[in-house]
Amino acid sequence: MKKVTQVLLSGALVLGMLPFTGNANAAAPSFKDVPASHWAKASIDAAASKGYFKGYSDGTFKPGATVTRAEFAALLSRVSKATPELGQANVFRDLTGHWSEGEVNRAVSLGFLKASDYPNGFKPSTALTREEMAKWLSSGLAAQNEDFKQALEDTDTANTLVPVAEFYKGGLKKAAYPYVSVVLGTGLMAGYPDGTFGPGKTTTRAEAAVILSRYQQVQESKADSYRDLNEMREVGLTGSNLTTATLYEYFTRQDGTPESFDRVIGKKVKLRNNLGTITAHRMIVADAYSKTKIQNLYGKMFIDRTYSRPIREPYYEVFMEVTVTPNGNNLRNLAFVQAIGDRFTTVSNFNSGTTEKYGISNLPVEEYVDSGFFKQGVPRTFWMNFLLDRRAGKSVSQSMMAFVVDKDTSTFFRIP
Repeated sequence: MKKVTQVLLSGALVLGMLPFTGNANAAAPSFKDVPASHWAKASIDAAASKGYFKGYSDGTFKPGATVTRAEFAALLSRVSKATPELGQANVFRDLTGHWSEGEVNRAVSLGFLKASDYPNGFKPSTALTREEMAKWLSSGLAAQNEDFKQALEDTDTANTLVPVAEFYKGGLKKAAYPYVSVVLGTGLMAGYPDGTFGPGKTTTRAEAAVILSRYQQVQESKADSYRDLNEMREVGLTGSNLTTATLYEYFTRQDGTPESFDRVIGKKVKLRNNLGTITAHRMIVADAYSKTKIQNLYGKMFIDRTYSRPIREPYYEVFMEVTVTPNGNNLRNLAFVQAIGDRFTTVSNFNSGTTEKYGISNLPVEEYVDSGFFKQGVPRTFWMNFLLDRRAGKSVSQSMMAFVVDKDTSTFFRIP
């Protein structure tokens, strides 16, 4: 019983507890294996009452059973409110005469999946993976809404950062980045407590019921109404979530084009005293008021209860990913800070339980040279920390920040 309880709680953590809020068309059937205490009962009952799900002849729902490709395609074709422009028929030869043939064809017509993704047949009884699910859900939204289509494009870039452990540790295909970004950013799906997304894992019928409830709501909303998705889109486009996570905005240059963090991405900056070079890749703002009150998904990649630095409410915790190549074996802690100077910002080291969870390489608390973190001629990519004031300054100079590569390459931003 204890193991069963743990499995149910795990499902609740991965999917959350968002109930199905649609108006039921009929009285919800009573499934003898879905007690009132089941974490997904509300979503299961609502989905069944609308006819999305059907129980078994023995009066069970089988909430822990794995969802197959055919089942989930059928579920999406039922819950979607979109109308296909052109109906599809005989999409997969191995579905001829199968109970799901018509609904799978409709799911293809609605843009949830592509026949080209399954050149060897649909194989309807195959368990659906979470990576497939993310792609189907995101593709369905994109087919129905132009802004969701743009969100997929915005998160399919070199700057994209997906807040799951597999991004740095491996295990998530680059082709899946935009789809996983959209389902995470909208809350359609979530990662596991260990930080992983589990792209190869499967989904239960109970979990699918909760996801359907979420999809019903998301399909009627706009992509820009989701804060985390907005941040992921900005990171994909510029390498930073600065303007979507804070009150800061970039200056506008004299020619009318706005400043942006991507102006300094990939540009080598010489460290003072000829100690080496530093190159910026990404800048992520964590909107955290304490170690347990973290407002954005990106913030949870860097901060948890074990975060080594004090969090002061008037400031944003900011993390910058850089590559440093030392010219010698003398780039010690204080020397590194002094070598950066004010061209980037004053930086700090940090530690957190999330660094191991997500596979993040961070500027360590230990001595950089003695620990072997910096070695002559060896590029080291890592994340470092600094602060941004949440409050508007009394003058532009007080609230203005800048990253300067050279006299011709820089970017400025401030709280207006």
